[in-house]
Amino acid sequence: MTNDRLAQDLKCIVKEWTDARILRENDIFVVGCSTSEVAGQPIGTAGSEEIASTIYQQLQSLQNATGINLAFQCCEHLNRAIVVERTIATTYSLPEVTAIPVREAGGAMAAYAYQHMIDPVVVEKITAEAGMDIGETMIGMHLKHVAVPLKFKQRFINYARVRAARTRPKLVGGSRAYYGK
Repeated sequence: MTNDRLAQDLKCIVKEWTDARILRENDIFVVGCSTSEVAGQPIGTAGSEEIASTIYQQLQSLQNATGINLAFQCCEHLNRAIVVERTIATTYSLPEVTAIPVREAGGAMAAYAYQHMIDPVVVEKITAEAGMDIGETMIGMHLKHVAVPLKFKQRFINYARVRAARTRPKLVGGSRAYYGK
């Protein structure tokens, strides 16, 4: 795998997100990522700071273009806790947990995010408006109800399958309800 290919795959994904015009300023965007899967290895076996760095940089470009707030899911060894900026935890009253992700417990992506955010904290859970799962890390528990899968053309980042989702409000009220604007 070349870093150029990885960056190109990510640029395609970022472009699809921005072109879709789904993301709004201040939305929480959760990212689950197995850098091992991106490298073509089984999840949890070959975490890579280099891969995490490339992914983080490209996701920052998505953040800069849309105004979203990035949230990075840790691996199951930290119960899929979330790395966010302290301002997000404070704004949404998210209780901080006592853990610092490292490659071996938390995952390379979450560890990299923790090391490179301005004032990171780890929270137990979050309710995001949208997100992306890179390498089948299962982010669904951190999305609002109702998750709507997105079918982007770029379905892989190197070897890792990519799943994307946005959320929408629940439809309530039954057959007489009106849902248009």
